Amino acid sequence: MFFKKKEPQKKALEITDQNFQSIVQNSSKPVLLDFWATWCGPCRVIGPIIDELAGEYEGKAIIGKINVDQASQLSTAFKIRNIPTLVVIQNGEIVERFTGLIPKPNLEELLDAYILEHKQTEAAPELEKIDLKEK
Repeated sequence: MFFKKKEPQKKALEITDQNFQSIVQNSSKPVLLDFWATWCGPCRVIGPIIDELAGEYEGKAIIGKINVDQASQLSTAFKIRNIPTLVVIQNGEIVERFTGLIPKPNLEELLDAYILEHKQTEAAPELEKIDLKEK
């Protein structure tokens, strides 16, 4: 009637021990992973921010959440000791790691920088094709 129905919000991908390889390691895009747990208070604060970023960066970056209680192999592999822990992966390598609450503008700035780097890397092979010989 007077109120607009909210659009369903895009959620971050649920990353598990089983799908990590196909989603994260095979990605050519930057990846932001949020290691969290249901019982963690700060995780519940940053969780909606991660979901918002998933919607805003859809198609530009992979945004995922890893429940440390359900994905014990990943938690061990990433040496997660405190949560929330945020990890940024670029070209299959960990490039950033943060523990605790990070403000959304800082995460946006970080993602924008890695997306720009990714675009420049993708464009680099095309530049090699240009013939710069003097005529």
